[in-house]
Amino acid sequence: MKKVILFPAFLLVFLTCTSQTDVDKVNETVSKNDIEGHIYFLASDELKGRETGTTEIDIAASYLANSFRRYGVKPANNGSYYQSVELEKTSAANNIKAELNTLKSNHLLPLSARNFNFTGDAIFLNYGLKDDYKNKNVKGKLVVVKAGTAEKSDARSSFRAAGNKRKIASEHGAAGLIELSNADDTTWKQLSGYFGNEKIDLKSDDTKSLVHVWLQDAEKRIEKELISSKKISGKLSVSGIVKSAVPSRNVVGIVEGTDPKLKDEYIIYSAHYDHIGIGEPNAENDSIYNGARDNAVGTVTVLSAAKNIAKYPTKRSALFILFTGEEKGLLGSKWYVEHPIIPLKQMVYCFNSDNGGYNDTSIATIVGLNRTTAGKHISNAVSEFGLKAIDDPAGEQGLFDRSDNVNFAAKGIPAPTFSLGFTAFDKEINKYYHKTSDNPETLDYDYLEKFFKSYVMACRLIANDPKTPFWIEGDKYYEIGKKLYTMK
Repeated sequence: MKKVILFPAFLLVFLTCTSQTDVDKVNETVSKNDIEGHIYFLASDELKGRETGTTEIDIAASYLANSFRRYGVKPANNGSYYQSVELEKTSAANNIKAELNTLKSNHLLPLSARNFNFTGDAIFLNYGLKDDYKNKNVKGKLVVVKAGTAEKSDARSSFRAAGNKRKIASEHGAAGLIELSNADDTTWKQLSGYFGNEKIDLKSDDTKSLVHVWLQDAEKRIEKELISSKKISGKLSVSGIVKSAVPSRNVVGIVEGTDPKLKDEYIIYSAHYDHIGIGEPNAENDSIYNGARDNAVGTVTVLSAAKNIAKYPTKRSALFILFTGEEKGLLGSKWYVEHPIIPLKQMVYCFNSDNGGYNDTSIATIVGLNRTTAGKHISNAVSEFGLKAIDDPAGEQGLFDRSDNVNFAAKGIPAPTFSLGFTAFDKEINKYYHKTSDNPETLDYDYLEKFFKSYVMACRLIANDPKTPFWIEGDKYYEIGKKLYTMK
């Protein structure tokens, strides 16, 4: 008799569970209380801004790994939730000097430096772009160029162009590279606070790396002298640099997919968990940059997806990666794509979450929304929870290239970034972005609940779609993606 009574009850429970929609599953696993709890811990004063290389970021890493464990997410790296990232700290140089013909200067900033001493021929090559090297022999010479490009020579644009210039100069056998910057004294002082201090970067053998510096030439006096010179002699010296190892780690977890075929495809859910630590105090003598928006919110967004997918696995497998060192130059993600735990060709999408702040609680801003075929899923997911999805409204900021997603995109993996709602990089954003004011109590948690649920819903829609997501044809990374996935 008991069996007869129990069977219908069991059947009712079974039918209730199997009839759950994705919206039901998201509502069940994402709560405002959980969101607040995680963010208040990660952005607490006790973690001192989670700067890479500190004890406090290690505490954050342990907390995140234990959250994965509690949710039922499996360790992804040979039984560990951690992937070691080999970083090193480089001290500031004691002295940097340059001499071009008779013009001497110690107003220099290192973009790529090691202890170095050069005396020999120099050559001036306009902006130092590929065409400027045509029919020029620069091997063993000091190359001098103007910072930036003909179109833009401000500090930000100059920095974006600098890496490519260094690569070109190195490929042509240059001994060193000097860029003449037109930055005024105020801008130069700000730049000195960044480039003139010790740095953390990926560990490397820099004995053959190209020394690359900026030299202040606000009035273009040096530029004019070099343009009119038939022959240029150059000296460049860098001294006092000391290197030391910095232990750090990405936090990684995995949930296997349910579909016999699609489980071999992985969706990456990623965010960086570091911030900028302790810095200059504000008027209230608060010197801790807690980083609630940037990027405790993004980190907890991924934790929310982990909790949901661990309980209700998707057809595709899930790889959760929380990166170290984003604020030091996207280092954790840069390390990961060169040392992947699972082959990159199995990673069919990277759904990154990173934030500077928000100024509109009716939207979610997805940087790269319309660059992949999964854009429709993201828009539909966001609308389910009363928000509207928009693409990057601040193209001048170059945000797609300023977060961890770009390292995956550069390998061909479709990789947008899911961000809090903003319509411009305005005063409201800058009120908190990299400021001591970015604290947990300043957040709108009713809005965050909708935002987190939207992300998790989008995760489910993308991971369960029978059709594999990809770049929109014509995108910058479309051909690279075809090559990665050996598509015709």
